[in-house]
Amino acid sequence: MALLSFPAAGVAAQIAHARSCSTFLPNWHGPVGEPALILVVGTGVHLRSNGLDGTTTRIVTTDHADPAFVFAEGLNPFRDPDWMAARRAAFRDLTGQTYTDILDDVQMLIDRGHDTLRLATDGHRIRAFARRAADYLIGGAYDVPSGLGGTFRVILRDVTETCAIVQNLGNCEDFDEMPTYRVPLDALTEIDSRRAA
Repeated sequence: MALLSFPAAGVAAQIAHARSCSTFLPNWHGPVGEPALILVVGTGVHLRSNGLDGTTTRIVTTDHADPAFVFAEGLNPFRDPDWMAARRAAFRDLTGQTYTDILDDVQMLIDRGHDTLRLATDGHRIRAFARRAADYLIGGAYDVPSGLGGTFRVILRDVTETCAIVQNLGNCEDFDEMPTYRVPLDALTEIDSRRAA
């Protein structure tokens, strides 16, 4: 799981461009009829508008990057000398283009005054991630995916900017005997107070 940070002003410019266009880059399923953002992992990691306005004939590619696109912090090949190592840490050797469905969610965060936008991606899904490490309660109870098709009830023991260190508590069988372990920060789900034990 990777958490990517983007400057809100740059993302807002890409959204404005997408919304100003009447034709759009196709996705894997064919023609697209509405504005969107595309995440490109290749030469750097950047977001770009899917809009085509006639100023360029270049199709989006992972081989080239345009400095006008909005790059993730630390992943800009024009500015960050260690961008390739950072990209590998976040995506291993995966590259490619992903059409996203986050435009409205990201616009809402921009409208709320967020200066930095964070996206959570596991390589298959991308979503806007509004919460920061400071938003989580150390000692609080959360649910996390178990890896077995369900969830574990956990207590939050510590947190970094991208990961939570949790310990199982209140689960059946011997799962509570597991040592503490790390989960991606955005995998934590607050327990609805109506379900809390």
